[in-house]
Amino acid sequence: MIIEEIHDEKLKDLELKATQARELVISALLEAGSGHSAGPLGMADIFIAFYFHILNHDPKHPEWADRDRLVLSNGHICPIRYVVMAMAGYFPVAELKTLRKINSRLQGHPHRTSLPGMETTSGPLGEGISQSIGMALAARLDKKNYHIYCITSDGEHQEGNTWEALMTAAKYNLDNLTVVIDRNNIQIDGFTENVMPLEYLRAKYESFNWFVQEVDGHNIRAFVDAINQAKAVHQKPSAIIAHTIPGFGVDFMENKFEWHGKPPNAEKAVKALKELRTLEGKITSEHE
Repeated sequence: MIIEEIHDEKLKDLELKATQARELVISALLEAGSGHSAGPLGMADIFIAFYFHILNHDPKHPEWADRDRLVLSNGHICPIRYVVMAMAGYFPVAELKTLRKINSRLQGHPHRTSLPGMETTSGPLGEGISQSIGMALAARLDKKNYHIYCITSDGEHQEGNTWEALMTAAKYNLDNLTVVIDRNNIQIDGFTENVMPLEYLRAKYESFNWFVQEVDGHNIRAFVDAINQAKAVHQKPSAIIAHTIPGFGVDFMENKFEWHGKPPNAEKAVKALKELRTLEGKITSEHE
């Protein structure tokens, strides 16, 4: 099913929601005192696009059999998924204050049986595409039309099991699978091209017989258009390389790999929220 084109008023609303999501990520990380900052801020636009425009889903019935599946392979960026799921109505926004706390449903890596609407448990990187392939094959066997989307990091592509999965998806012509790569060029140890070069990433995917597009990951309209292009392709799995800025919206975090795996302290959180409000973020009472 083709995703509806985004009109200007809807686009403005989605962009505002993305800024609000970034504010909530900062607040949740400050409350937790641990967690990842750069990746969640960089992927806010894409998660908002998924939950508020792309996915065929029902927050009130998260186990609905015909829902689209969204698999998060790089589970460490789960703060943005939790935030957007809360905004979409899967659970109360107030619960975000429990992020990474004992007995919380919002663990540091997603746990499938703890939180309705979470498709997989993650932790070890590089498993998400393989899990998504299983779901895509199951959909085919069951003659179901739902689509499987897998969000993965660029750093995960340094792992061999990722490439085994890419071969498998192409072998079975899984055109009901779309992989979205967060190409932010950082990982915990530094820049990806210094740790283990990935380029030419697009050519590598294409050599594995995937349909590949590249897009600005902060351009919601362009991302939705890319999803539609992917869904129009037959007999091939699709990949969208989404170029994002880690820490997007917060100047002192942008493109800084040091913010990959640490939260802001109180002083930095205040500064971050102030910067985000210049992006037309709505100031909510909990940020006062």
